Amino acid sequence: MSNVAPILSSIDTQLHQLVKDIDILEAVKPLNYLQQRNAFFENHFSIEPRFIYADTSIDPFTLKRSLFNLPLEEIEDPDIYTLYLDVIDSYVDKIDQFKSIGSSEFLYDSLRYYGEPSEKDIRNAQFILHLPDNPDEQTGALLDAQAISEILAKMAIEENYNWQLQMDETMVANALVSGTKVRINSHAILSTIDAQALAHHELGVHLVTSLNAKAQPLQILSLGCPLNTMTQEGLAILSEYLSGNLSVKRLKTLALRVMAVNSMIEDKNFRTTFLLLKENYGVDDNLAYTITARVYRGGGYTKDHLYLKGFSMILSAYEQEKHFNHLLAGKTSLAYLPLISRLISKGILLEPEFITPAYRNPASNGAVSRFITHAIR
Repeated sequence: MSNVAPILSSIDTQLHQLVKDIDILEAVKPLNYLQQRNAFFENHFSIEPRFIYADTSIDPFTLKRSLFNLPLEEIEDPDIYTLYLDVIDSYVDKIDQFKSIGSSEFLYDSLRYYGEPSEKDIRNAQFILHLPDNPDEQTGALLDAQAISEILAKMAIEENYNWQLQMDETMVANALVSGTKVRINSHAILSTIDAQALAHHELGVHLVTSLNAKAQPLQILSLGCPLNTMTQEGLAILSEYLSGNLSVKRLKTLALRVMAVNSMIEDKNFRTTFLLLKENYGVDDNLAYTITARVYRGGGYTKDHLYLKGFSMILSAYEQEKHFNHLLAGKTSLAYLPLISRLISKGILLEPEFITPAYRNPASNGAVSRFITHAIR
């Protein structure tokens, strides 16, 4: 803390208190996901799910005014000033997104924040979806939620992570990290390779960056750099790849998410997107529903197209950036890597304490896997 001025510490604390409850991922979780899923299948895909969400009552005007009233002009270091100014601007957009969950406005706020798939993104997705299955891939036995949680627990013990595990039957995703809490979908069934990939994704990156952010003298990296989603998910997919657990099937799921987001933006019809995945790409009903629900939750959530793009971007950075591991210092963005590295060199931020295990000891991926992953750039 010696290199953190009192005024900076005060601004940091105030900012964290103002926005710490703005959690978009938690807020877009449908409370009636299972009921709507069952109704959709019982009615032979003929109805539109009507998701409901927890109350997200905030006063956007008052909250934004409080953010803009923070005395950033008193911050002397230009890098710190830039970081806090950009994070505040980012949260102003997040506040709009948070407030509009469940309404027709949410899609437009989501597009403003996360963007939409480019033509290149769609071409990369189509390239992956046309790949033949790899006959040499060993996926292993199917595991239920309890067995999946045991794989995660084993990694947590080996890496000395401080974490809490919680089973959740209402989740859309298989797992979710919030702070140091890891929630597992109690209905999840994954192959062994996918369960191992999940451990490297959720614990190896999302938990690691939460733990490293928590250890920082400032809380700004717990809140996250602007547009950190693409970097964080790219880091997580890279962790799957470097651990030797990124299968062609998993890549196809990421590609299907791109196509689902594109369909959602164009058609705004749940059934149309579901049938696109089911009939055009031969996806089984359960996976098609899960992917579709992920992109329609909240009213239209475009975040899912960033996984594939983020992986390509982060793979390049891994091979080229000298201070790549500084991206693990918290919820960072690749665009801010030089700035974060400078703040670490000044002693304002700390080197990351925990390093993703797959980054420390990468597995040797085969020639086919290396070709595919480098072809999507």
